[in-house]
Amino acid sequence: MKTVILLGPPGSGKGTLAVRLAAKLGLEHLSTGDMLRDEVARGTDLGRRAKDYMDRGELVPDQLILDMVAERLAGDRGVLLDGFPRTLAQAKGLEENASVDKALYLELGKDEVVRRLSARRVCKECGANYNLLTQPPAAENRCDRCGGELYQRDDDKPEVIAKRYEVYVSDSSPLIEHYREQDALETLDGSGAPDLVYQQALAALGYG
Repeated sequence: MKTVILLGPPGSGKGTLAVRLAAKLGLEHLSTGDMLRDEVARGTDLGRRAKDYMDRGELVPDQLILDMVAERLAGDRGVLLDGFPRTLAQAKGLEENASVDKALYLELGKDEVVRRLSARRVCKECGANYNLLTQPPAAENRCDRCGGELYQRDDDKPEVIAKRYEVYVSDSSPLIEHYREQDALETLDGSGAPDLVYQQALAALGYG
């Protein structure tokens, strides 16, 4: 079974790339956020346990996330893990259930991450999302859908994004080194156009 991991800082385009790669290669696309929402919606034992932490505003423990991932790895279909593992401890836990074929790391500098994410805007009325760089509204500061005013969320402000980036780099450095030592790491330039990054990812996976 093929297991591919997609790593990268916030704003590097992991989610978009993951969807394209999974569809092209016939892999199941797994993201921890999607898995948590699915387990909670289905009312599974794992979902109920996770919801207890989420309702208290606490992080879901590593072991619970690993249990969810392990269930999805039980089938015959290969998987693409989007943004997981996030830490070295999670990586070692994952390896108890699967061997990692490739870890694709979308490298992107702090300035570009801040530029991309600080351009996000949200409608105050209907919650529609926009990006002033890639998906701007037709009328300045107004929602295309309902005409509501657009605003910048607090966690999309440059100083907050910069801090999130620094935390990500600190947490992920041992993880990236771990996969490099295993000769499983492929580093991609995340600053390129989405189509170019996609082609680079395919080539790194042997489909170029």
